[in-house]
Amino acid sequence: MRIDPMMPADWPAVRQIYAEGIATGDATLERDAPDWDHFDRSHRSDCRLVARRAKAGPVLGWVALTAYSARRVYSGVAWESVYVAAGARGQGVGRALLEAIIPASEAAGFWTLLAGVMAENTASLRLHEAVGFRRVGVQRALGKDPEGRWRDVVLLERRTP
Repeated sequence: MRIDPMMPADWPAVRQIYAEGIATGDATLERDAPDWDHFDRSHRSDCRLVARRAKAGPVLGWVALTAYSARRVYSGVAWESVYVAAGARGQGVGRALLEAIIPASEAAGFWTLLAGVMAENTASLRLHEAVGFRRVGVQRALGKDPEGRWRDVVLLERRTP
């Protein structure tokens, strides 16, 4: 498995993987994958990674960080998002991406990573816990999904020791 910095040329594959996650109904409350400009503005360029099997191979998954807050006191806290292509799930791609983003985030000055995972997304919850995230709590009925159902989101965090 290769983990590489995400490049603008990766965007079509990254967006497709994001859309596949949205289609599951359990990955996010988002209804549509954003365009490149929005994604690029909202995710740190030094903490965006993609996974591939080979150097020129297709993108199998991605991970990226978003600032938790614009307030300086929270400058070391970020939201983490990880998505894996439908055909590559269960093959260690998500774990490889999270294990790579942790040192990258620390090198960028982050001491806390947060993740919000839909309560029904048991695979993602297990994955995050396997790499050192802990459950902080459950945000009940945090938002509505495309079908209009109120969904609970499990808040997880990983702190640098």
